[in-house]
Amino acid sequence: MKMNKLFLFQWLLLLIFTKTSLIFSKPHKIPRLTPLIENIIQDHSNTFSSSTNDLPKEFETYYYKQTLDHFNYGPKSYSTFKQRYIISSKYWGGSNSSSPIFAYLGAESSIDRDPLGVGFLTDFAPQFKALLVYMEHRYYGESTPFKTMEEAVNDEDTRGYFNSAQAIADYAELLLHIKEKYSAKNSPIIVIGGSYGGMLASWFRMKYPHIALGALASSAPILYFDNITPQNGYYSVVSRDFKEASKSCYHTIRKSWAIIDKIASRKSGLSYLSRKFKT
Repeated sequence: MKMNKLFLFQWLLLLIFTKTSLIFSKPHKIPRLTPLIENIIQDHSNTFSSSTNDLPKEFETYYYKQTLDHFNYGPKSYSTFKQRYIISSKYWGGSNSSSPIFAYLGAESSIDRDPLGVGFLTDFAPQFKALLVYMEHRYYGESTPFKTMEEAVNDEDTRGYFNSAQAIADYAELLLHIKEKYSAKNSPIIVIGGSYGGMLASWFRMKYPHIALGALASSAPILYFDNITPQNGYYSVVSRDFKEASKSCYHTIRKSWAIIDKIASRKSGLSYLSRKFKT
């Protein structure tokens, strides 16, 4: 048992150091962990403009009969909905090899483009012979419990099921189902996410350590909440970055805010700024 845990720990370290090595040796080919920005800013009304049908054949789409409420016992708690997930077993070494499962936790968007937009998983899958899993967050894409998302969030009863605790419980139940489906009892799971998805990955590892061996969270502000982090924490970090690069640049930008505010307060000031900065 100790040897098995040691092997898994060594494997996780190898994953981390391999990623670090790749970043320093090939800076122009850094694996993408966060979805492409054009996917993020896409309006929710256009969610279905693309489809998983556009994905390469190696990515297969499935639907799991998911529990609506994982924590209560009310009349609606036993309701279910179809949760979409995508799997690629192209590089998987199989259950007998104890090959890992890389599980991407969907965030605040559809997973239609995630298999192609998130390059980190596909970049490292061949090396680790990993099974790739992409899971859609409840209330997004095709994983909506109540008709459309708009209808769901406008109803105070159904809106209550739209939270991160329920979402990671969905992922926990779904991953256990996948391990059983693929007879992958000995396959370690690494949950992966970026931004809000990275926060989910961190919380998943804390909440369900018996399911996930580790979590890789990119750009995940897991402590950025009231009474934990100063409200100006983000701006302090950005200011420090500029100051480290150029103190002159830092001071120039700081001085610019008062001037911009002064111009903006004048008549036609905003139009002037818009032309000046080509916004």
